[in-house]
Amino acid sequence: MASHRKPRTRNGVRSSSPALGLTTAALASVTLLSAQSANAAPARPKPSIEEVRKKVDDLYREAGSATERYNKAKESTDKQKKDLDQLLDEVARRADKLNEARRALGTYAAAQYREGTVGPTAALMFADSPQAYFDQTQLMHRMTAHQRDAVTDFQTQQAAAGKKRAQATKSLASLTASQSTLRTSKQSVQTKLGEARALLSELTAEEKARLAALEREKQEKARKQAEAKAKAEAERQKQSKPPGSGTGTGGGTGTPAGSNSGQAGKVLAFARAQLGKPYVWGATGPSSYDCSGLTQAAWRAAGVELPRTTWDQVNVGTRIATADLLPGDLVFFYDDISHVGIYIGDGMMIHAPKPGANVREESIYYMPIYGSVRPA
Repeated sequence: MASHRKPRTRNGVRSSSPALGLTTAALASVTLLSAQSANAAPARPKPSIEEVRKKVDDLYREAGSATERYNKAKESTDKQKKDLDQLLDEVARRADKLNEARRALGTYAAAQYREGTVGPTAALMFADSPQAYFDQTQLMHRMTAHQRDAVTDFQTQQAAAGKKRAQATKSLASLTASQSTLRTSKQSVQTKLGEARALLSELTAEEKARLAALEREKQEKARKQAEAKAKAEAERQKQSKPPGSGTGTGGGTGTPAGSNSGQAGKVLAFARAQLGKPYVWGATGPSSYDCSGLTQAAWRAAGVELPRTTWDQVNVGTRIATADLLPGDLVFFYDDISHVGIYIGDGMMIHAPKPGANVREESIYYMPIYGSVRPA
């Protein structure tokens, strides 16, 4: 018999009601979401403008180091290509000489064959190991003087050709390694610059204005330091002049006595002619430059050939204290020596700063100084 008892209720709602099931599921979902929210990592705060600026500066500096690695690899690659081309030309010349020696031996072998004998020359042509054959010196005595000369020439050319082929093989392997380094360095530069651009692109107009203000503050501080150095240079120059010798201006407009005279003048004239040209990493002119490309080109105009990279340029010439800088000296920056500029006097330099900027005059105190050299 079917039961006629009413279903049990709770607060007026049947326990079998679909509404109760829906409410239970909803509560479970809310509980689950609440638990997930509680366990979720808090959102990372947006970096401050100062942090963005430092990160961008670091990325540009890292890109500068990667650029110097690229420059070094490219310099090595270019040299190895040139050396390999010369080796391949020499291999071809040696092959021609070897073929000439082989033809000479063939002439003697053919003559011996026509005479119905297999003489020493023919035996040499068919020998599995020519060197083992040559060790049989008694056979050499049976040859004529011309035959001996032909054999000796063949042996010499064969050894020379083998040596050149081995050198070419080694050079090719070295070139392949340098090309791999070149590709890696190029990718590194592009990655760093891309990260810097991405950071800057995320800034609002207000944040960009604040970043520009921070840049002006940095430049103003560097300018004041340059002015102080200019005063010190003017005082030093004044004291170094004997009485009655007249007055002079600071290093920014001329070349003080005791400097590298005419060479410095040529360096500065070249550098000033490049003002306004864009920085392009890996560029050596004439339409664009990176930092070490500019310094190399400027000193080349004065008849001095500098290495390609900042890391090598810093080891050329005489090390100079910042207080003793003269126009034409090279000033290097950062602990990793990733940047260089040409000192023009009065605490100022001409340099190719970074991507997006042009060759310009700037205080040497804009960046931390590593050291300075006088190339000549």
